[in-house]
Amino acid sequence: MSKVFPPPGRRRVLQSAAVGVVALGLLLWWLLPLGETPPSGTIVFSTGTTRGVYEEYGERLRTELAKDMPGLEVKLLSSAGSQENVERVATGKADFTIAAADAVDTYTLNHGSGAGRLRGVARLYDDYVHLIVRRGSDIKSVADLRHKRVATGLPDSGVRLIADRVLKAAGIDPHHGITPVSDGIDTGPARLQQGKIDAFFWSGGLPTKGLVALADKGAFTFVPIDGDLVTKLHGEGPGARYYRATNIPESAYPAVQRGTQVPTIAVSNLLMTRTDVDPRLTEWVTRTVIKSRDGIGAHVHSAQLVDVRTAIYTDPLPLQEGARRYYRSVKP
Repeated sequence: MSKVFPPPGRRRVLQSAAVGVVALGLLLWWLLPLGETPPSGTIVFSTGTTRGVYEEYGERLRTELAKDMPGLEVKLLSSAGSQENVERVATGKADFTIAAADAVDTYTLNHGSGAGRLRGVARLYDDYVHLIVRRGSDIKSVADLRHKRVATGLPDSGVRLIADRVLKAAGIDPHHGITPVSDGIDTGPARLQQGKIDAFFWSGGLPTKGLVALADKGAFTFVPIDGDLVTKLHGEGPGARYYRATNIPESAYPAVQRGTQVPTIAVSNLLMTRTDVDPRLTEWVTRTVIKSRDGIGAHVHSAQLVDVRTAIYTDPLPLQEGARRYYRSVKP
């Protein structure tokens, strides 16, 4: 016969609840890195242009950092893009940023101020080069851009760096072979629709939100950048060695691509900092970047590709000490 036990008394219930709260508290304490108090203070994060992926990623990351380090104030600073971002971190105008590997390498090769202090935090995702024209345009290849009005990005952007190199690889002088225009993702799509430019370059994660609405209208099409051009790019010197031939998948802008891939160029993006930034802070930032992948990726699609197994490959930059500590702590 089974025994029937009387219900626990009120004191026992309260004691059990108290034990549970203490146990939960200890568990949360144990999950904190080394049981430490989160870093606090103020840092500057250089992002990118309005409607670009860098800007949105920076905003989402700031939200995630606030959850893990409520005492840390993150000031976002908009920029022209990769080239300006690299210079800002190298010279101390910003503490963290995202930049394409080709821009980082070029800054180092050019002996930019503070280049030796630059360090990697994580490899994030790849940028894809978009060469965009109006639907029905007679521009079918990069060579067809000759004598056209072409937006090659803001002067200090990563887009400008790669657009100039692509044009040179196609035998076009980026200053005199076209009519260059300094439009970015914030103004380029509208000016293309208005007929004020014939084409524009963009380099960003897939899909770039600044293009999605226009893509849904089917208002533009892509010009392919084929593998032969990538081979010629690599011949432009060591600063171009980070480009690889790939395709924009058909799922990126389905209303535009209509089930087809577009040959193009990709280059990896790096989250970066400096040697003098507190390694403990960098360790916490690295942890947040990795564990917030899915949360940020729900809004910034390219962030879904962040992976701890590939994040450590921040070439051409060595890892910052704090980032190295984090990756060692999670190494199986």
